[in-house]
Amino acid sequence: MTYGTLDALFTPRGLAVIGASRDPAKLGAALARSVTTFPGHVALVNARAPEPAAGVHGSVEEAAAHGPVDLALVCLPARACADAVEEAAKAGARAAVVYGGGFAEAGPDGERYQRELAEAALRTGIRLLGPNTSGFLTPGLTTSFVPGAADVPAGRIAVVAASGGVNHALAFLLAEAGHGVSLAVGLGNSVDITTADVLDHLADDPRTTAVALHIESVADGRRLTDAVARLTATRPVVALVVGRHDVGAFAASHTGALATSWRTTRAALAQAGAVLVDDERSLVDAVGALSVVRLPAAADPGVGVVTAQAGPGLLLLDDLRGRRAAVPELAEDTRRALAAVLPPLTYQANPVDTGRPGPGFAAVLDAVAADPAVDLISAYALHEPGAFDLVEAVSAARTSVPMLLGVGGAGDDVRRVRRALLERGVPVTGDPHGLAAMTGALLADARGRGRTTAIPAAAPRVDVGSGPWDEDRAKTLLAALGVPTMPRRACADRVEAHRALAELPGPVAVKLLDAAVLHKTEIGGVRLGVWTPEELDAALDAIEAAGASRYLVESMAGPGVDLVVGARRDPVFGPVVLVGLGGTTAEALADVSIRLAPLSAAEAAAMPAELAGHALLDGWRGGPVLDRGALGEVVSALGNLLAAHRELSEIEINPLRITAQGQVALDAVCIAAETAEPLQEEVMSDGRTHQ
Repeated sequence: MTYGTLDALFTPRGLAVIGASRDPAKLGAALARSVTTFPGHVALVNARAPEPAAGVHGSVEEAAAHGPVDLALVCLPARACADAVEEAAKAGARAAVVYGGGFAEAGPDGERYQRELAEAALRTGIRLLGPNTSGFLTPGLTTSFVPGAADVPAGRIAVVAASGGVNHALAFLLAEAGHGVSLAVGLGNSVDITTADVLDHLADDPRTTAVALHIESVADGRRLTDAVARLTATRPVVALVVGRHDVGAFAASHTGALATSWRTTRAALAQAGAVLVDDERSLVDAVGALSVVRLPAAADPGVGVVTAQAGPGLLLLDDLRGRRAAVPELAEDTRRALAAVLPPLTYQANPVDTGRPGPGFAAVLDAVAADPAVDLISAYALHEPGAFDLVEAVSAARTSVPMLLGVGGAGDDVRRVRRALLERGVPVTGDPHGLAAMTGALLADARGRGRTTAIPAAAPRVDVGSGPWDEDRAKTLLAALGVPTMPRRACADRVEAHRALAELPGPVAVKLLDAAVLHKTEIGGVRLGVWTPEELDAALDAIEAAGASRYLVESMAGPGVDLVVGARRDPVFGPVVLVGLGGTTAEALADVSIRLAPLSAAEAAAMPAELAGHALLDGWRGGPVLDRGALGEVVSALGNLLAAHRELSEIEINPLRITAQGQVALDAVCIAAETAEPLQEEVMSDGRTHQ
């Protein structure tokens, strides 16, 4: 056993239940029952009511005299836990699980108890799971008080969940789907052991072939993404992030408002190689499939869709299209092979509709798998034992690519068929949506590993100066980064404004120039389409009414498509960059792509493809075509600049207009780190804070 690892927690030689009780309703009694099948040394400890003859010791030290105690299971009130952990550590325990609540989620006293617990772990070096957890499951050891936990079979999927309740819910769902767990752990309040710690442990676990990850909040973003990146190099990670409807974050800029904790966490995990899902059912389908089969790394694997019923096949195809799956038309040779097996009225181009399936189903699978554009088969069929034997057909197929199956139906016979397919190495689910989730997971995992991650360019050597930065100064900084802007003049009075109007190409925009005002449009601080001195005076009157004492007069750009491009210092993940559809409706649209910075221009250039409105950037109805390489240079420069200059908190271009002549920054915001608005904490339902 190596000091500092989690071996003492998950593979102890012996353990002690501290707070063991004779009352069957108490936590200590439930834990004592749960560990009865553990093959190592088991000791029961109750300082108030020791019964040596019954094997109940008065202290961990006494228990350790009868056998090794590597792990302490602490079932005590919050106020007593820190002392119990210290006592266990002195007796030789190297790990502890603290189950009870009443810690940080319970107010000031609980915060003090949690702080004392964390200090005890730090002083003694003991590794601590919890508090406020329901424990963990691993083959041979169930340290959970939840009924039925011991019935979850051993398997090859690890569950790492923020919540003990979600941990058990996922373990039970996996068991229902025919899978078992190599480890299922609920982290609770994570005063010591974090998600990243468990992921690092799993990287060396030969029993684990895939990991289901549940995230509620993140304390150290880069530590988490580093752990995910290391793990996904050898086994897939599927992540479910809570907080889609997070409205607790407040930020001064559009970038801050759009880069919510949920979006940023998901983007960071995907960038590290995790597969993202939206709900627990999809998580079970996705991680179940990836625990059995993993595609080779590829930029865009092709899917061959086979369906024995047209309606479910259309549902599957529609779902796959929404996941941007490549469903290529099959080659002529493939279609000739299919025509020799299938009735002439069936659709055979991809998807392949077999009609009511029969003995030729295996030949259909073989023909589709042999197509050069197909890397994966996604097939659906109802359980129709009177028509053909699905298990026999799949066993007879000699497919050269992995296959996923959806088997519709109900009853014990259907469950036996699904189990038989899974035993043959074919991931299986019961409906088209689940099949699409499995297919999408394999594709996302292959794409993630197929991305080439270039080394980011060195941070640009520019003098950012000291804040505050008004729009003119912010655009001067952008120009130093190579970002085009329109001709402009910063004006201290009306005389200078009229001179600027005479010198600049018209029409011009007239703006309030004040570093303290970030959203000028909202207070009437912007007037557009100004041509004449009379129009300028009217514009200046309106802007002065909004509080202006200085003005920016700037030539207007031609029409185009507006993007928001920004970089900000996230409180959890550090520097991040964002690209989205922009302008004044940026926050309403919330169509964004996010990456951690620094990043290469090539990686940044791929971000627009993730936008739902990406078609607008490809010449939609005669509009301009985005130069993705040029955009990548801008995004990379912003992210790398922020990463290199801690005095900056945010820098944003909104909008960056894409025109027929190229891209041009129409507005810019730059915020100093010491003056940037902090994110407000969102209090989670269990009392923890979520930023």
